[in-house]
Amino acid sequence: FFRLQKKRRAATARRQHLKSAMLQLAATEIEKEAAAKEVEKQNYLAEHCPPLSLPGSMQELQELCKKLHAKIESVDEERYDTEVKLQKTTKELEDLSQKLFDLRGKFKRPPLRRVRMSADAMLRALLGSKHKVCMDLRANLKQVKKEDTEKEKDLRDVGDWRKNIEEKSGMEGRKKMFEAGE
Repeated sequence: FFRLQKKRRAATARRQHLKSAMLQLAATEIEKEAAAKEVEKQNYLAEHCPPLSLPGSMQELQELCKKLHAKIESVDEERYDTEVKLQKTTKELEDLSQKLFDLRGKFKRPPLRRVRMSADAMLRALLGSKHKVCMDLRANLKQVKKEDTEKEKDLRDVGDWRKNIEEKSGMEGRKKMFEAGE
């Protein structure tokens, strides 16, 4: 018993040690990835965004503003074009997925909620204040009289089962059954 407990303790200690080692490795990997992203960001900014040099005269400053506005407009146009392309592709994807569902014959059913509502409340919800007719569904049902079924008639016709057995017993009863079968 004590040996088994020692083994369990050793196994749990080893498991905890491995877990902590894996967490340390993961933390160092995350730090490395963050540093690599930062370096990549700095390289991209250095390549695409030259350092800003503010001119001293008013005219040069106005020309710089015009250039910046032109760049902003071109970037906005590209952004708008990419948004339109994205919307178009998502619409095409939805259409294709709908066609796929149609071809498979499987339709995605929306999740329905159970609502307890009477027929009157349902009509009021659909028609609004126009609804004035009271829907009593049980009043419109026909009353049906219970008709005698063939089984019940057969049971009544059979009567006492002892008489039936006495009639069929013996040679005469078997002769009657044989003749009735023909």
